[in-house]
Amino acid sequence: MIRQNNEQGSVRVSASVYTDIAGTAASNCFGVKGMAARSVTDGVYHLLRKESLGKGVKVNFHEDDTISIDLHIIVDNGVNLTAVGASIISEVRYVVTKCTGTEVRAVNVYIDSMMIG
Repeated sequence: MIRQNNEQGSVRVSASVYTDIAGTAASNCFGVKGMAARSVTDGVYHLLRKESLGKGVKVNFHEDDTISIDLHIIVDNGVNLTAVGASIISEVRYVVTKCTGTEVRAVNVYIDSMMIG
């Protein structure tokens, strides 16, 4: 959780806010089918529904009030993975900073699966 102070008081932003914002921003990028989560029972990655986008996101808080974000995604077949990854990094960094005012130190994109069809 990050605390931001100003002259009128302070605001605490929890990890769930960051995960929801980052998950939504990433899933709206071109070529992204959705966020991924690994099943504990069979070890296979599954596409998450819109309600649970945050499960494919991990936020790490740092001492200097910055954050790092890890995203696990599923992409469409035939997309340029480098371009999709760069687009996601840029979009997530911009949207999270704009919405929360928190500096994003790093965005790590893990492409866990590719959907055909």
